[in-house]
Amino acid sequence: MARLRQAVLTAVAGQLGRPHGVVGRGVALLLNRGNRAAVARAVEATEVTAGNAVADIGFGGGLGLELLLQRVGPQGTVHGVEIAEDMLTRARARFATQIAAGSLVLENGSLTALPIEDKSLDAAITVNTVYFVTDLDAACAELARVLRPGGRAVLGIGDPDAMARLPFTAYGFTLRPIAEVVASLRRAGLEEVEQRRLTDVAVPHHLLVAATPA
Repeated sequence: MARLRQAVLTAVAGQLGRPHGVVGRGVALLLNRGNRAAVARAVEATEVTAGNAVADIGFGGGLGLELLLQRVGPQGTVHGVEIAEDMLTRARARFATQIAAGSLVLENGSLTALPIEDKSLDAAITVNTVYFVTDLDAACAELARVLRPGGRAVLGIGDPDAMARLPFTAYGFTLRPIAEVVASLRRAGLEEVEQRRLTDVAVPHHLLVAATPA
């Protein structure tokens, strides 16, 4: 039974890190539902407006793409970066009209290797992704690289103590203290890191809002 439990929890953790296959389709829906409040607050924290350029890195089920497209409008540009090919395929079908219009650009990539030009974004969000990053400093440096002066990076992270109580996080998740993530953002040159705590969600969350020097 112990081996079966470990196998199941490992599979769950793997799907959360990189949704794929038939199960991944269901995971995408669950991610949109379970992360809705955190993603919506992350989008709000970007403060982007019509015509801006913004990215959702590790967009999963695509809720962040939808909300960002609404904020920047047809004159703006949303970049969606995702490591899971099945999530990219799903998003290409769901947002075919916006892709054809040029308002949405979808690319395969990761937090440590963003397929985005230097200083091209007004803001970027990434929610529930840093658990799967080995080199946090490299990820934060990439966020800083793609932001324009004064651009905002918004990281959504589950409270590490609360996350540690979930059975599957022992299998493939790296749960870092919030202070460690804040320090990494600052080392990357992102200033005035503001920490916002979200309690009206299933798992308590932190939003870390940082900006590049103006």
